[in-house]
Amino acid sequence: QVQLVESGGGLVQAGGSLRLSCAASGGTFSSYTMGWFRQAPGKEREFVAAISWSGGSTYYADSVKGRFTISRDNAKKMVYLQINSLKPEDTALYYCAAAMYYSGSIDKYEYDYWGQGTQVTVSS
Repeated sequence: QVQLVESGGGLVQAGGSLRLSCAASGGTFSSYTMGWFRQAPGKEREFVAAISWSGGSTYYADSVKGRFTISRDNAKKMVYLQINSLKPEDTALYYCAAAMYYSGSIDKYEYDYWGQGTQVTVSS
């Protein structure tokens, strides 16, 4: 069983930055694809970014390319999401997720474990 705990969310002004963190425990962290997803009120949960088990490959939603950066530290069992140039439309609950069997997946149904989320609110 893998437990994921996100942190780092908050209220920021448009144009600001945040660094989200996800701490993992249990399981074999270094073998999982890790992803970030987000869900705004009234909308479906959507893919934001993913990183392969080694960190050698990263994937981004078109809406965040060039502004968001995903990274991981397998020794610390941590995954991060650096968010720059925040926009009001980035406001959402951000979730960390782990996929045991799919490499580089952008499909939320291919992720096996989820955290509780951390709220990001961007004011205009």
